[in-house]
Order: sequence, then C-alpha cells, then structure tokens
Amino acid sequence: MAQLTILRSYAQRPDPTTLPGSVLFAHNEKTLTIFDAYPKSIFHFLVLPRAKAYEPKEEGGWKVEDLKDLRTVLGRGREKARKVLQDLEIAARECKDEIEEEMSARYGHKWDIWIGFHPVPSMNHIHLHVLSADLCSDKMKHKKHYNSFHPKGDFFLKLETVMEWLDAEKSYFRTMAKLNPKDYEPHLKEDLVCFHENCGRRFTNFQKLKDHLQAEYNKLKEKAIAKKAILDKLTNAKRKRETQERDGTPSTVASTSGSYQDSKNVDEEAVDSQPEKRRKSACNAS
Repeated sequence: MAQLTILRSYAQRPDPTTLPGSVLFAHNEKTLTIFDAYPKSIFHFLVLPRAKAYEPKEEGGWKVEDLKDLRTVLGRGREKARKVLQDLEIAARECKDEIEEEMSARYGHKWDIWIGFHPVPSMNHIHLHVLSADLCSDKMKHKKHYNSFHPKGDFFLKLETVMEWLDAEKSYFRTMAKLNPKDYEPHLKEDLVCFHENCGRRFTNFQKLKDHLQAEYNKLKEKAIAKKAILDKLTNAKRKRETQERDGTPSTVASTSGSYQDSKNVDEEAVDSQPEKRRKSACNAS
C-alpha cells in the first residue's frame, strides 16, 4: 500500500529538498522531477505535479484525489487539465535537455527520448515518464514492462498525443478521456516486437529480446561515434586551413578529399558536444 502512494507523499512535501538525493532530480513551484526507482532505460525520470501548487483556493478547485492519474486530471475538464499538463511538459522538456547533455558527456552521443503517460498507472498521483529510447535496463524484467513503453504500442501515450486531445472535438475528447482500463490493459499482453525502425523482429523469449535491444543500442552508439569522429576531423581540418590563410602562411594541410568522400556516407547532421559540468543522471551501465 505504501508503494502505491509513495509518489503522492513526494508530491505533498512542502520542501522537496528534504527528499534524498537518490530520489530528487529537480523541482520548481509547480512540479517535481524524480529518478524512477526502477528505470526501464539508461535514463528514466518521472515528472509529478506538486500537490500544494494545485490546492483548492476556491470552490471547485483541485483536490489531491483529482491528481490521482491522467484519467482524473482529464476528468476535471479540458482547460483545467491543460494547465497541469503544460506545467508537466515544461519540466519534462527541461529534463530532456539535461538528459541530452549527459548523453553527450557520458556516452559520446545522443539518442531519442520518449515522453508520455501510462493510461493505467501502477502508482497513485499522475506522473509523466521521461526516458531514453533504448529500454536497456536490468529492471526491465518481463513482457508487461516492455509493452508498457513500446513507442509504437497503444499503452504508452505520448505527451503530444494527449495534448492533441485537448484541442479535439468535444465528443472525441470525452471518449479519449475515459481511459477505460479494459481498452488498454490487453495491449500489455501483445507479442514482443522490436521497436527499432526498420526492424520489427518478433520474439517469443524475453531474454533474447533484451539481448537484441542491447545489440541494437550498441550499433546505434558505434554509428553515432563514428559519424562524430569524421565530422570532428573535417571541422579541425577546416579550422587549421582558415588559420593558415588568415596568417598568410602556405597551406600544408593534407588534402581532405578522402575525408569528404568518407563523409558522403555520413548524415551531415551536427553532433553537439557539451562541456563538462555537474550533472545528475539515472544511468545503467550500457
């Protein structure tokens, strides 16, 4: 029972800084961002609305029970729900930026980040998941865990999808806001299918799926680091050439035509490299 309400107890704390460092990641007047105690990816955080930020100030105001889950929040109506969801979105975007900095610093590359809700959550108090797109974690132990975060499945509700409901026709919003568990729970029992683009491989053994996901992540990492190495080489050669031209000295830079030929097979998307600074991360060894 205590585990079911632990998020609510965090959200009701007048001073979030009294939470252990292993729990608290960030907070502001409206929200609280914590490390997921059982991360399903290398990075995994939860964003919660702080209870005192939505205490009833007048008749018809928020009660803590109204913040139980996404269904109860949407049940307060579109405009009231929009305010809570927008506050969660702001904190989630800030968390996403922090994750990307840590990705570059710790792993040498960045990859996708998912932001979304579970329509049938396992704990009381609405919480928004912010997690890296890898699902490589020793805490992911069975099919239910995997299918609950599959980005192409019907159980993980992306934040942008829920926000679109708020602007939809009234009848459509009311239908989607019901979030009937009977409509969503069957998706947790669906077949195991790799979420990676251009894959879609099916598995009957969970450990084999986990091994496959780790291999897919390793390939993504190797490709990203190789791309960054080529781009860094081209950038350094260009800077050296520009310096010599500015100083009026003859260019002794070796031809980079070969490097440019190599780069033809590399996406020209820039890869950011962030300076080191003090950060927090929820990381599992990759």
